[in-house]
Amino acid sequence: MASPTSTRIRVFLAGLRALLVLTVILGVAYPLTMTGLAQAAFGDRANGSRVEVDGREVGSSLIGQNFDLLGDDGVPRLFDAQGREVVAREAGDGTTAYTYLDGGTPLPDEQADGVATRPDPAWFQPRPSAGAYDPLASGASNFGPENPEFIGLVKDRKAAVAAFNGVPEDRVPADAVTASGSGLDPHISEAYALIQVNRVAGARGLDPAAVRSLVADHVEGRVMGFLGDERVNVLELNIALTRQAKA
Repeated sequence: MASPTSTRIRVFLAGLRALLVLTVILGVAYPLTMTGLAQAAFGDRANGSRVEVDGREVGSSLIGQNFDLLGDDGVPRLFDAQGREVVAREAGDGTTAYTYLDGGTPLPDEQADGVATRPDPAWFQPRPSAGAYDPLASGASNFGPENPEFIGLVKDRKAAVAAFNGVPEDRVPADAVTASGSGLDPHISEAYALIQVNRVAGARGLDPAAVRSLVADHVEGRVMGFLGDERVNVLELNIALTRQAKA
């Protein structure tokens, strides 16, 4: 009859063998097999659907991004609520302080909350994002449709979009003033793209008809032919816009 000690040793060794076997199968073989299959069958998607232009990665076709005014260093420019450009610097206490670019005058603390980037009029713009298109902050605003703060935010966005694109407020579509559920949607509606045509064409000195045709060429159909709405991928449209401008 086996002693209790030998029984415990056998159970321990059996558990250790199972652990090693399962680690090899599930921790090594399975991930490598799935990675290999994904790379072989869906290489582009498995690598994040990255988009490159002239050998330089410019984003992903699955994740939206902002197209803001940039400085010479490629960093987004900052403006106060009145439209004056400011520069951010780290203060001694670890906070961020702002000074006006045109004179170096410090920005009053009560105005710091209004500092933000500004969209570049030469690019088609995406819809709003609750997480500023940060993949690590994916999510919606969590505001209900009857929330007073949300209603006020939508009204402000509608006025801003209409003024930025030079169109009446009743032409501003819903996706231009509301964020997607993920906050990362790379698409906008054809209607939102079309109200941006004249602004983009004017900023680039292009024929509006040619830019409008470019939008039409980038309208994607519904998923599986019946799910969702027709849509336009903003990054891919802006890449095509750049190529047309160069041509």
